[in-house]
Amino acid sequence: MTQARTIQIFLPDGSPRGIKIAEITSRIVKAILIPRNRLNEAGQRDETKNVGLYFLFGQTDEDAKPRVYIGEAEDCYARLKQHNKEKDFWEHAVVITTNNNFFTKAHIKYLEWYCYDRCNDINRYKLQQTVPARTYLPESAIADLMDIFETMKILISTLGYHLFEEARDTNKSVSSVDTFYCKAKGVEAVGQFTDEGLVVLKNSQMVLNAAPSMKSYVGLRNKLISDGIVVKQDEHYLFVSDYVFNSPSAAGAVVLGRPSNGWADWKNSSGKTLDEVKRG
Repeated sequence: MTQARTIQIFLPDGSPRGIKIAEITSRIVKAILIPRNRLNEAGQRDETKNVGLYFLFGQTDEDAKPRVYIGEAEDCYARLKQHNKEKDFWEHAVVITTNNNFFTKAHIKYLEWYCYDRCNDINRYKLQQTVPARTYLPESAIADLMDIFETMKILISTLGYHLFEEARDTNKSVSSVDTFYCKAKGVEAVGQFTDEGLVVLKNSQMVLNAAPSMKSYVGLRNKLISDGIVVKQDEHYLFVSDYVFNSPSAAGAVVLGRPSNGWADWKNSSGKTLDEVKRG
């Protein structure tokens, strides 16, 4: 069971599309979301010039998964200005710092490595960098950083980037009601309906060829293939990782290779449709 929390989000200029500063008021960690076109304004805030960790987020039209670059700096704003000149892919940055200057260089180097490792394991974002080096820290310091990481994870996700969140719902056991199946043309996909959409689970199958009648999701199918999220196996494609679709119909259409009413095509083990279980 997850714990209830209160998160404060401050809008310095009053715009919900501008800079956002998120924190759990009882914790020392701050997350500052910076749209790329607000970078100069971000430089006027002291929080962005502290020792910290930063994340660059972006996604092109050709990407099935969003991209992320994870870095550390003794002056995060100075490093972001450098990336603004050198890296094209990103649209938003999130800076992680503390309100009591807790971080040392060793802390942020360790967190950079740990965040890279977790992101790589969860595999929801494409990493845009080489593997960071792991620094040595005493066990007590690592314990403190793991506590900070849990706060970071919540704040980053609250700002809209589920970088460290499993696609499937791991907070409850998967029962026959929670799991749904989509079957046709000799393939079977297994999915879970979550807060984010319909998650098609690893080892699910996708038909080899889309029907001529399918128009809307051909591009998404091609992105999944080119990004290696599905790989060809015999007479079908196989999902090699979980993938979140924003709607049951998008998931059904991609899996079946034809137009789909996902609320009817996804059924649990008792034969009840997703519509009957979740909207009935």
